[in-house]
Amino acid sequence: MMNFKSFKFSHLAVMASIVLVGCDSNLMQVEPVNELALEEKTYLGGFNLNELREVTDYSNLRQGDFTGRFLVLSKGPNLPANLERSIAQAGGEVVKTFPEIGVAVVASRAGDFYSKARSINGLESITPDFLLQFTKEPEIRGEAAEIEISAMAGEPFNYQSAFFDGFQWAPASIDAPKAWEHGFTGEGVRVAVIDGGFHSSHIDLAPNLDVASSRSTVPGFNFNQDTGTFWHGTHVAGIVAAAGVGIVGIAPKATIIGIKSLHSGSGAFEWILEGILYAATPRSQGGAGAQVINMSLGAEFPIRELWKEEGFREAFQELQKIYDRATTYAFQNGVTVIASAGNGASNYDVERGLFKFPAQNRHVLSISSTGPTGWLLGNTNFTQLAYYSDHGKALVDFAAPGGTLGLWVVDGYDGFCNLVGTNASSTNYCEVFDMVFSSVRGNSNGNYSWAQGTSMAAPAAAGVAALIIQANGGTLPPAQVRAKMMQSATDLGKPGQDEIYGHGYVNAAKAVGLN
Repeated sequence: MMNFKSFKFSHLAVMASIVLVGCDSNLMQVEPVNELALEEKTYLGGFNLNELREVTDYSNLRQGDFTGRFLVLSKGPNLPANLERSIAQAGGEVVKTFPEIGVAVVASRAGDFYSKARSINGLESITPDFLLQFTKEPEIRGEAAEIEISAMAGEPFNYQSAFFDGFQWAPASIDAPKAWEHGFTGEGVRVAVIDGGFHSSHIDLAPNLDVASSRSTVPGFNFNQDTGTFWHGTHVAGIVAAAGVGIVGIAPKATIIGIKSLHSGSGAFEWILEGILYAATPRSQGGAGAQVINMSLGAEFPIRELWKEEGFREAFQELQKIYDRATTYAFQNGVTVIASAGNGASNYDVERGLFKFPAQNRHVLSISSTGPTGWLLGNTNFTQLAYYSDHGKALVDFAAPGGTLGLWVVDGYDGFCNLVGTNASSTNYCEVFDMVFSSVRGNSNGNYSWAQGTSMAAPAAAGVAALIIQANGGTLPPAQVRAKMMQSATDLGKPGQDEIYGHGYVNAAKAVGLN
């Protein structure tokens, strides 16, 4: 257990799911930067709870801010019957409970709260909650032009009539069009996207969005609010299930449940935890009733480096147990949980002192990212590991298309290319088109742009999971979804499981039984 009056972390490394937005003179412009900021570090010094700045304005989040709340973990599956009274006697207040996993959220500003609360019978741990950067929004160069396409677009769903037909390399790289042509579109399958804000009136999201089930776990904000014009959650949701008006998602008729657990890429562990539990709870019990959860977010803990740091071991172990209970709850409720592997370019088999939340929690499928270098130059190396992607057998279960600026960042090529689609064209740096094209907030209901990251790879895999579930009668336990993904994935790299692709590069057509 930690003594919060002398609690110290020398530093806590937090991985950001890196994305870049871009466009050209016709659409939205992606402007490369000199190098990606692949790692965000937060420094937490020793503190006294009475002296900490408590967060009250969630529109101006600071990394490392203490939320004024604690995550309380019971020793057994159930919370103690007298928890509220015991917490009050210690100087705190129970503000929320998750009895399904034996966790409560407690608020307190009392300096002696921790020392008193740690003696409460039936509790295993009490851990302070902090705000961390779980995703990083894109950096752009220049002004982004926008286009409204609603008057020109067709009706969902006919992927060949999508306005930006010809702009997406990613679906074909995993053989998704073949699945669509045989009627596998994810129809009837519910996919919860736990992320930032969702542009609910976007023409490619609105047809598939279950607004009634969507919600925010971020205090003071609705699920369809965020900052800027990119909106990470909007881009991710489009990859899963864009309806085919402007672009096509991997599961273009799946139902999207937007769960906002981050704001401007930042969030508290409590917010994400609540998002997981709400998504995984059946609708009959007041939950979202998701069958697939996608989390394009992550926090990395440098375990080996900080293991001897005062308080770190306890905090890490307690958070791991809490999240393991949440992802196990999802698994037991029949939910397939998918997460991005991270963008730190680390091999987790070599750098064994790292742990990634939630990618390495129980029953979570972690996805690495691939992308071509020079698609419009004629290169078709779509399955090449993206230069930023975390990897390693200890981390990765599958690989999927997440895009890459490697043509410029790694190879140093910075020429211009012209992309000519069926209904539109775009001129930009060649490397821009190697990223993933999807929906963004923009300034209208029909804006799109490019981004790269394992944040973009995870929803592609989530879309494949939705296709699998549809192909198997609309319900399938997560263990069987995983097994079918393993059986159908393209075995690249070393035979069998390897550090780059895990069990393989996902294949939508094979996953639904098409040869």
